[in-house]
Amino acid sequence: MAESLKQQTSLGDAAARQLAIATRTVPQMVTISPRWLTKLLNWVPVESGVYRLNRVKDASQIEVDCSARDERVLPQTFVDYIDNPREYNLAAVQTIVDVHTRVSDLYSRPYNQISEQLRLAIETIKERQESELINNKEYGLLHSVVPSQRIKTRIGPPTPDDFDELIAKVWKEPGFFLLHPQAIAAFGRECTRRGVPPPTVSLFGSQFLTWRGIPLIPSDKLPIQNGKSKIILLRTGESRQGVVGLFQPGLQGEQTPGLSVRFMGINDRAIASYLVSLYCSLAVLVDDAIAVLDDVDLTNYHEYKY
Repeated sequence: MAESLKQQTSLGDAAARQLAIATRTVPQMVTISPRWLTKLLNWVPVESGVYRLNRVKDASQIEVDCSARDERVLPQTFVDYIDNPREYNLAAVQTIVDVHTRVSDLYSRPYNQISEQLRLAIETIKERQESELINNKEYGLLHSVVPSQRIKTRIGPPTPDDFDELIAKVWKEPGFFLLHPQAIAAFGRECTRRGVPPPTVSLFGSQFLTWRGIPLIPSDKLPIQNGKSKIILLRTGESRQGVVGLFQPGLQGEQTPGLSVRFMGINDRAIASYLVSLYCSLAVLVDDAIAVLDDVDLTNYHEYKY
């Protein structure tokens, strides 16, 4: 009886919430990732929507001479270019966001409904952008590697030896490894087994594992099939003849480089529409700017007996 009386005379949580002011959050979405790749790429503006990649035809035909303090005839040479340079066209990632004006008018406090709808749509578009930069069949990283820059693991799981082989392929100022988080875990297991735990480095306020001083950048956009994945090593920047991202500057309604939001109007059902567009592509300037480690086994574990 005493316990029952105590329950009747004390205010419960359910009743108290009717008068309390709750702290509300903006909508949370599990698919949002850090997207380190787009932050680490050097982005080049493409004014006309087309990026022409000019290359030298045969560098071995450029003749030079080191003077031996005599009067020999100097070689005559010129630098020839390939006849049909590749052109990269910007690809569009787009969607239309619809918001009923009644909803935006009546339910925009404490958070603006239109702003939140656009924010979540933009986040989804940027996630797709990173996936396309890696997997697109026309310009994605995985489809831009020449056969001579592809290697396979020595024993299946990613080992320090495999990473050293990648570095030997992209030895001119390699920028970073790009791999699935599960591949980072698999590499960490192999390093721990050998007693060479990789050090870390701080980038963008986060800690990243490194190998030979090169950071391991995670991306969940790297495909995993049958327990196997791929690891990419790349060099970035035009001045380094590396990998560059391409974007269209000066768009109408530009929010960030290459991304625009445009109001399309209100239809006869009082629905307001907004067009969200992101234009981008990617170019590998020379073949040795990127290398890929294939058939990376992510399922290998080492059982220790204590």
